[in-house]
Amino acid sequence: MFLSFIVQVFMRYVLDNPVGWTVEVCVIAWLWILFWGQSVSASEEDEIRFDIVYGAVSPAVRRWFRVVFSVFLVGIYLWSLPAVWDFVSFMQIQDTSYLDIPFSWVFSIAVVFMVVSILRYARIFWSALRGHDPHAATPDPGTVSRKDFTE
Repeated sequence: MFLSFIVQVFMRYVLDNPVGWTVEVCVIAWLWILFWGQSVSASEEDEIRFDIVYGAVSPAVRRWFRVVFSVFLVGIYLWSLPAVWDFVSFMQIQDTSYLDIPFSWVFSIAVVFMVVSILRYARIFWSALRGHDPHAATPDPGTVSRKDFTE
């Protein structure tokens, strides 16, 4: 993606001969990096939370937050999965302008994102029901406990 961007800048501003394929490569790479990174690479701790509320409540309430929100997210993803599948299937009728890649291939990462997210939040749901608290096992190394001041 970065090399494509550099080629784009070089061709446009140095040679005064802009090329369009570099924009397609940047957009497709950004889309795949975003969806692949969130669905496969990111861990639960990397997700955005309202930490002020989440950190202020007891571990039992945090566990129920995870249960409720995982049910909510699995439901939303399951509900929207057929529409995403229909969109990706429909986009096979058109190719990208410069690289002639079927748009169904370009957007297929959205289906991967949806399926992996459903599996991830189902796992979070099951883990929370069993009483596992991911934050209790690994304390933040930068936090200072009350015990540090009493010794």
